[in-house]
Amino acid sequence: MRNLRAAAPASFLAPPAPPLLLPPSTPTPRGAFTAKASPAAAAAQAHGWCPSPRRVGRLRRRAGAASSSVASVEDAKKDVLVALSQIIDPDFGTDIVSCGFVKDLEISEALEEVSFRLELTTPACPIKDMFEEKANEVVAALPWVKKVNVTMSAQPAQPAYAGELPEGLQKISNIIAVSSCKGGVGKSTVAVNLAYTLAGMGARVGIFDADVFGPSLPTMVSPENRLLVMNPESRSILPTEYLGVKMVSFGFAGQGRAIMRGPMVSGVINQLLTTTDWGELDYLVIDMPPGTGDIHLTLCQVAPLTAAVIVTTPQKLAFIDVAKGVRMFSKLKVPCVAVVENMCYFDADGKRFYPFGQGSGAQVVQQFGIPHLFDLPIRPTLSASGDTGIPEVVADPQGDVAKTFQNLGVCVVQQCAKIRQQVSTAVSYDRSIRAIRVKVPDSDEEFLLHPATVRRNDRSAQSVDEWTGEQKVQYGDIPEDIEPEEIRPMGNYAVSITWPDGFSQIAPYDQLEMLERLVDVPRATTAAVSS
Repeated sequence: MRNLRAAAPASFLAPPAPPLLLPPSTPTPRGAFTAKASPAAAAAQAHGWCPSPRRVGRLRRRAGAASSSVASVEDAKKDVLVALSQIIDPDFGTDIVSCGFVKDLEISEALEEVSFRLELTTPACPIKDMFEEKANEVVAALPWVKKVNVTMSAQPAQPAYAGELPEGLQKISNIIAVSSCKGGVGKSTVAVNLAYTLAGMGARVGIFDADVFGPSLPTMVSPENRLLVMNPESRSILPTEYLGVKMVSFGFAGQGRAIMRGPMVSGVINQLLTTTDWGELDYLVIDMPPGTGDIHLTLCQVAPLTAAVIVTTPQKLAFIDVAKGVRMFSKLKVPCVAVVENMCYFDADGKRFYPFGQGSGAQVVQQFGIPHLFDLPIRPTLSASGDTGIPEVVADPQGDVAKTFQNLGVCVVQQCAKIRQQVSTAVSYDRSIRAIRVKVPDSDEEFLLHPATVRRNDRSAQSVDEWTGEQKVQYGDIPEDIEPEEIRPMGNYAVSITWPDGFSQIAPYDQLEMLERLVDVPRATTAAVSS
């Protein structure tokens, strides 16, 4: 494994604010507190518990002094929150109070016992034990505290995606695509072992085998029930399960490998993915088929992919195909968070050999700016585990391969948590002003577009001749007062707009932003536009 930053810094404690050295009788001078209130103070104030910045300073000084009691439960809660605000989440760069992790804070009537819950973003958080240890430490350090009860939990599984999702995907927090765009590089091996690594970290995990022509999952795992079953009441597919991981594959449908045309395959993939009753999952790992065709576009449109992991081998030929896949994900607004270079080397006679050369994975990282690269060796046990039905990380959880997958799992968990904090583009129709609102990512700005302008600038084959570029739909063909009937997101990159004439338009976010520049629409903050 190369270029992986440390999972967490050595210390999670923010340095306490230095006290002002003023005599007790001296009034606080104006301007003594020039800094803004901390994020922790702002979050706590929203719960009705937060003191002013001046009060924060007094609380911190009091926590370090010899005082052994507090006046009230509310004062005790303030003490605890200030103490906990010293613990910084290394991924978000913010204290755990501001992150909203502190829940159910209770103080005993005797003001001696403190109980609270830390609700993390995922049960697979790689530093949850350190969070628990530090929380115990900083609260127990308060002079009046005699006992601390900390319980750990995770947020309920729910997608960050705000749009309408198929029922089967509504309780899945993160969807991870494992892709290579080339067959035979070990993509399925990485997908299965990553899934079981995440499960071993405490997450609820599922695997979806999206390769209908050559499903690998039935060979790589050995579930007791090898046939998918449909619930007769809900008409949903019940996934099979192996060692606590739910899984769906066309190979479990009793059909073997498919012989069918592309449009039929896309329909099968859509049905298997969206009508399966996955239940609550923290991570759904999708083993993508080779290529960049219809199935990939279908998956990116149906499922809001959180991130992608790219699998390659050292050969130049593998790099060429992988580069196509990275560009596809970039266009579809799916961030690639890691590259796994499989079959890199083997060790013999105290030396390391690279039979297929070096540099393909590093080239992907350098050319496309993917920050994390992981190397997998040529190991007979890794290959054999894929044939025996027992994943390598399960068969040898302490081995070198399992350690590499552990690092990959930590990377995926951390990157998904960061991605979920980002604000995605949001598109809606405001009937009160007869305009389409487009919310700009990572800001409070938005702009408005006239519905007729959006409809007239459709670039699909129904509106523009694909060979000549000639516009089929003329300006006057679209009435000025046309209004969309429905706008729903498609994956991370576009919206589907249904119009009264029955036409369904796919409008990529990039196209809407380009349209804004062409018509010179001024941007405004959300508050300004709303007013």
